[in-house]
Order: sequence, then C-alpha cells, then structure tokens
Amino acid sequence: MTKTISLEPATFNTLEEERNHRKERLAASFRLFSKFGFDEGIAGHITVRDPKYTDHFWVNPFGMHFSQISVSDLILVNHKGDIVEGEHSVNGAAFAIHSEIHKARPDAIAAAHAHSVYGKTWSSLGRLLDPITQDACQFYNDHALFDDFTGVVYASEEGKRIARALGQYKAVILRNHGLLTVGQSVDSAAWWFITMERSCQAQIMAESVGKPIFIEEEYAKLTAEQTGTEYEGWLSFQPLWDRIRKEQPEFLK
Repeated sequence: MTKTISLEPATFNTLEEERNHRKERLAASFRLFSKFGFDEGIAGHITVRDPKYTDHFWVNPFGMHFSQISVSDLILVNHKGDIVEGEHSVNGAAFAIHSEIHKARPDAIAAAHAHSVYGKTWSSLGRLLDPITQDACQFYNDHALFDDFTGVVYASEEGKRIARALGQYKAVILRNHGLLTVGQSVDSAAWWFITMERSCQAQIMAESVGKPIFIEEEYAKLTAEQTGTEYEGWLSFQPLWDRIRKEQPEFLK
C-alpha cells in the first residue's frame, strides 16, 4: 500500500473545516512538545487564531499536561481574556503574551512558547543564535532578543513589550525565560520552536568543546532563503504530524 505524503497546505470549503484543521494541528503540537520534553509543570502554551473570529484564539487548558490534550479540550479565548468556548481556565501568562502577539502580528496565525531545557539555558546568556549549522540559519537575521526579565508575565503591558521585541521576525529569545516562535500556521510555529530548541542545544554543545566556525554571511543568507521560509517551516512539520497521528490518534477526539 502506497502512503500519501502531503506537500502542499490544505485548502478548505468552510471556516468550520479550517477551524477543525487548526485545532487538530494544535492538539498534535502539544502531544509532540510533550514527547520532546518541552513540558515543565504548568508552563508553556501554543495558540492559534480562530479563522472566523480573528480576535479570538484557541489555547491549551491551564494545568492540563501536554501529553493529555485532545482537540475537545482546547479552549477559545477572546482578546479581553474571556473564555468563549470550553470548560477549563486559561493560563494568565498565556493570555498576557499571546493576546498581544496576535494583536501586533495579524499574519501570525499561531504562536508557541515553552520552557524547554536548551532554549531557557541559551536564553540566560542574552545572545542571539549564531549561524554555525545549516539548521540555525533558518533564524539568520530572523529572530530577536527580549533583553529583560521582570518575573512571570501576567500583565498585558509586558506582553506588548515582547511583541515589540519580536517585531516582524519568526522568533524571539526571552532572556532568562525561553523561546517564542510564530508562524502563518500551527505547523510552522511549532516547527520553528522545535528546530530553534535543537539549534540552542547544538550551539551549547559546540561551545562547550571549542569555538564554533561560523557559516560565512553570504551562505548564511542563502541558506536562510532556502530553509527559513514559511513553506519550509510548514513542510518540515508534516512528518511529525504523520508520526503523532499514527502513535496517538486519540488526540483527534
């Protein structure tokens, strides 16, 4: 039996179909984040904008482990913080950060943030990633540093500051905190987070044994153009989607 591999994003006949698609990819991303060890107690959140109510976003229930999240568990929140759909509460930090990201970036359909080990370790250095690997070049001239830390983000004003630091980039390193990525799909936002976490790990490992050799600027830019596009981010997520759907199909309920 020949397996079908999707190489183009899905198209939809109705907003309801698109909403369900986004929610399925969101639930899958939580399962994958758990599988990769990106869960840390109650910390971490991924959001996706609702296709019909574009000032609303879907998010994980506060206090539910990433490994347990299914489509039916997701909650819909408006930009005032009101829960419009769902039976659970929302993480205050998730609302403070993501509501401002979605307001500032109409193109950002999804945003991902978690307290992953290598991301938060690298963030403590207050540095951007360097172009030392092909994968790191996905973020060459396309990520920022939020060079401040004032505690858990519960205030919208702090979320606005993070959104300003992000600007038009695909990612921002939150000093002493961790990573945050955005994309025009859940797929790309989740993939940028996954590969950024691994790029942090690679640089930490490289610097622990020596001085990494930088990729020359000309080729770092070229590689970014080849691998750092929205389509490449979406495409890179598809094998992971196929994997988690096969391993844990119950998340679709």
